[in-house]
Amino acid sequence: MNTHEADAPAGASAPPPAADAVVPQASPTSSVGRLAATVERLRREVRAAQAEAEGRALVELAKGILVERLGCGPAQAARQLAELTEQAQLTPLEFAVDVINQAARDRVAEVTEAFLSVAADPAGPVAESAAVRLRAAESGVLAAHDAQAMADSLLDHALRPLGAVAVAIWSAGPDGSLTLAGSAGFPPGEAARWRYVPPDVVTVARRGLTEPDGQWLPSLAESGLPTIGRREYADGARIAVPSGTGGRIHGVLEIAWPKPEGPLPRPVVRQVEALAELCAHTLETSAPPSGADPEPALLPDVVELMDLADGLHDPALVLVPHLDDAGRLVDFRIQHVNSRFLDPAGRPRAVVGGALLLEAYPMAAGGSELFQRVERVYATGEPFRASRMRLTALVDQVPLSAVADISISRHGTSVLLIWRIEDEAARLASLLQHAQRLGRIGGFEENLLTGEITWNGQLFGLYGRPATSPPVALQDLPAHAHPDDAVVLGRFLRTLVHHRRPASAAFRLLRPDGVTRHIRVVAEPVLDTDDQLFGVRGAYQDISAQHWTEVALAATRDQLAHTEQQALERNRLALQLQHAIMPPAQAPLRVPGLQVAVRYRPAETENLVGGDWYDAVVLPSGLVLLCVGDVAGHGIEAATSMVVLRNALRGLAVTGAGPAQLLSWLNIVAHHLTGAVTATAVCGLYDGERRILRWARAGHLPPVLVRESDADALPPVKGLLLGAVPEARYEETEVQLAAGDTLLMYTDGLIERRDRSVEESLTHLLDTARAASGTLDKQLDRLLTYSRSDTDDDTCIVGIRVG
Repeated sequence: MNTHEADAPAGASAPPPAADAVVPQASPTSSVGRLAATVERLRREVRAAQAEAEGRALVELAKGILVERLGCGPAQAARQLAELTEQAQLTPLEFAVDVINQAARDRVAEVTEAFLSVAADPAGPVAESAAVRLRAAESGVLAAHDAQAMADSLLDHALRPLGAVAVAIWSAGPDGSLTLAGSAGFPPGEAARWRYVPPDVVTVARRGLTEPDGQWLPSLAESGLPTIGRREYADGARIAVPSGTGGRIHGVLEIAWPKPEGPLPRPVVRQVEALAELCAHTLETSAPPSGADPEPALLPDVVELMDLADGLHDPALVLVPHLDDAGRLVDFRIQHVNSRFLDPAGRPRAVVGGALLLEAYPMAAGGSELFQRVERVYATGEPFRASRMRLTALVDQVPLSAVADISISRHGTSVLLIWRIEDEAARLASLLQHAQRLGRIGGFEENLLTGEITWNGQLFGLYGRPATSPPVALQDLPAHAHPDDAVVLGRFLRTLVHHRRPASAAFRLLRPDGVTRHIRVVAEPVLDTDDQLFGVRGAYQDISAQHWTEVALAATRDQLAHTEQQALERNRLALQLQHAIMPPAQAPLRVPGLQVAVRYRPAETENLVGGDWYDAVVLPSGLVLLCVGDVAGHGIEAATSMVVLRNALRGLAVTGAGPAQLLSWLNIVAHHLTGAVTATAVCGLYDGERRILRWARAGHLPPVLVRESDADALPPVKGLLLGAVPEARYEETEVQLAAGDTLLMYTDGLIERRDRSVEESLTHLLDTARAASGTLDKQLDRLLTYSRSDTDDDTCIVGIRVG
């Protein structure tokens, strides 16, 4: 931090111009040269006069101290001051400041001592100038006629030697707003732009107001906070400290440096805090009474606040600041308690009134921070509100359930503390009232001896009667109910009145507005000391919503049962149709030189009866038709569509057409004659004489060829699934089989899994087929046994083995 002296101390001669300073090059004998010399001489004389005037006040103050201490006259005090100054080898101004510090023992003196204790040379000029600078600044501030003059004096005497280039003095309003009271070192237009900052607008000065220790910013640009002079000193450091005295904050002192700075040394921070306190004395409009005075005179605003508190319906305390001998806020005195005040600890109002807040309620300084809240409101003027604060924040002798709403506000030089204690009985009554409203419950009480009937407001609403109408007696209840409920209500009244037992009943209430409501009434008898019945009490509850919900639920259950029965019949029909066409166990097809085996595994869940189908038949030409297919969907629609496609393929195969042509015709059938169903299929024609299989597919998985110890899927050929488009062309290919070869055609129910891809499932099928041995029937059974399918879909397998 730069701490060099920018201006000479008061009483010193003005320094000569720097050697490298640029001066006008004019002849001393010319008119311009003579004018420049005159201006420079007058400027030096003005600076010297200002320095002498500023120092004269401090010197005169030191003389007055010597007059009081030595008991001498002014002339003798002046001679004594001169002798002491010569002995100390100081300037008159420096020695005068030393005398003032020794006599005052105030904040400025404390800051000076702290600075001297850490100075490299406590007797050096830099250390001595700190005392002179602070006292000169104090003199200038106290003599300033407004905040603007105060800012000029601070910048010239105290801040420029610290390297600062500008200062702003902000006045804090009770609503949290900031008003620029004075500034120095900033461009002229900045003061006009920043003359007022509304509440809750975050600026550097706002941070200084809200932070107890102020706000230090090593670089304004890094903080991003708006403030006065941001464009001119964007990269410079800033400090904003609260300006307060006597525990009350009156404003903020903001200081700007031209470049980034490291953390300020503690002595320099103490100097800044002392300057902020000097500003507070000027900003302060009315000082609070000192706590040292045993009976301070009440200010008019305190008297008015006491009258205001007496007019409130809630307990209220009027607090005034209590200061110690040094002027620091240490507590608040309870100046007045209103007539509504009830001490949570049960003490009389006379005991609480006049006591200090922390003496009367020591718990206020605990975890609730109530005292800190009062202190903050007094300092800033911003009110504080809190709901349901536990009264243990004041005293610890109250129940934990005791709560109150707290309001703290500042009025002039005093604070108004209001609390509204929540009545537990009233709170429970409010909860009961809301519960009755939400549950649509109305209570009643009837005196059978006097005929007096009491209803609450909710019960009038249930009956649809105005609150001014007479309540309905229990004996007249059947007249207001549906005639079909007369028997139920008669049983209810006999149990309640004659047998004197609690009873309940549900009935339909006919309201005067024509609306019928379903009501449940619950009541109990009230007996006297002789066990004689003299009254009943109970409640009505509107259960219309519950009744209609039960009715709707019963109708839904009936409809669901009917729907389930229909679905069961449809699934049974589909299953019977499927089994009639493709029985799970079918006699083997006998073809010379060829073994043919089929397996069909229905879905385990009956409601998932699907459209999987297979066929293996010898055609008139001697060729063997082999096919499997899968119709999309489940249920009777899928089963009937499967029958159509299977029978259509059998009929078309008699024409002698090849597999590709058969699938093209079958696509027309699927698209036009079955309600536009979609299906997959694989179709093959086996020539036993040549051992050649011609095959084609329509969106189906290709067959698997097992030869010796190897198993692979046949290379797929192109083919769109059936029924997707009106016309489609299919490719076919042929495969030469050998003796011992096994060919497998299957539907996706054999391999499909929800958590695996088709490729992974097909790999597992090939591994199982390679490991299979024995007869063809055993091989198909093994494939079904080791299938990992988890879709619960039906499955078809057609297998042939060449002999």
